Amino acid sequence: MWLTDITEHWTDEGKLYACAIKDVWSNRIVGYSISDRMKSTIAVDALAMAVARRGNVTGCVVHSDRGSQFRSRKFLAALRRHGLTGSMGQVASAGDNAAMESFFALLQKNVLNRRRWRTRHDLRIAIVTWTETTYHRRRRQQRLGRLTPIEYETIMTTPARQAA
Repeated sequence: MWLTDITEHWTDEGKLYACAIKDVWSNRIVGYSISDRMKSTIAVDALAMAVARRGNVTGCVVHSDRGSQFRSRKFLAALRRHGLTGSMGQVASAGDNAAMESFFALLQKNVLNRRRWRTRHDLRIAIVTWTETTYHRRRRQQRLGRLTPIEYETIMTTPARQAA
């Protein structure tokens, strides 16, 4: 199961939007897209990255809120094309996507609110760097037995599957 959502943050140039897809099994952010516009393509691009990272994802459930990006024809077509199953939370029920909100809260605390961001480019680089280095490779998680998402996936994946 994957969870997805979109967050936004101001820079001196205007808002920057980030869509992320989290694999519930390892808590790894398997796909993300960052843009100055909150269009359906941000969700489609994040999904494309997740599929490219994971390979055969047929049957995987992708859970989101009821945002227009996740209800768009482009996003629904991308789900079908990759054999994914879409799932949406109830209206006004934030709890069913709490794990995704938790990731964005960490991002907010550790990156977004640390300083004033002059350019979208600077903020984009900071988001990617923090996600790929700190969150995936340094941040130990209780639910994963005090392992990082990368360590957890390495240990839990069979050697034959890693070679594929």
